[in-house]
Amino acid sequence: MPVAIANFTLFAASQVATPGPANMVLLATGARFGLRRALPFVAGVALGKQLIIWPIGLGLMTLQETVPLLFVILKWISVAYILYLAWRVAGMRLGVQDAGATPPGFIAGLAVHPLNPKAWAMITTGFTSYVSTGTPALQATATVAICLLTLQLIFHPLWTFAGARIAATLAGHASERYLMWTLAALTAASVLVALFTGGRA
Repeated sequence: MPVAIANFTLFAASQVATPGPANMVLLATGARFGLRRALPFVAGVALGKQLIIWPIGLGLMTLQETVPLLFVILKWISVAYILYLAWRVAGMRLGVQDAGATPPGFIAGLAVHPLNPKAWAMITTGFTSYVSTGTPALQATATVAICLLTLQLIFHPLWTFAGARIAATLAGHASERYLMWTLAALTAASVLVALFTGGRA
């Protein structure tokens, strides 16, 4: 089989469902605004990964051999962006009833995965480990893209909903400040682990 779909899906599920920069931001956004108001952001996060999958699948990684400095620069820009998101998470406060606040939108969501080192590592691992040599690039890329989008449409709303449930329990309590700082620390830690260990992809 050109793409080991079952094995890749298991691998991808283990990544999409586990804590990482994107899921921590989704959790914090759900805690602040609730699932319904966060849905445009959730959709943007899910579709944003397609902005990585297709260029990688259609040959972007060949540039890594010819222009390695480009990827070093992009890596550090990505790290800086995720750490900025972590700082924003730390400053958030719970309270899904606050109708005056504006939740991040679809465009903001699109930027999350392209600037997420874990996402790049996961997708690169998917192509190099689960696609047979000689598989047409379009077929391989479409298969990987469909599998990942399906998993994201399942797990991203769940992370956001979990944040809303946490908010319903802790909003207004003294512990909420510590919760948001913990989420921020987990966001920062997940991107640093991905950076310095090659990513638990």
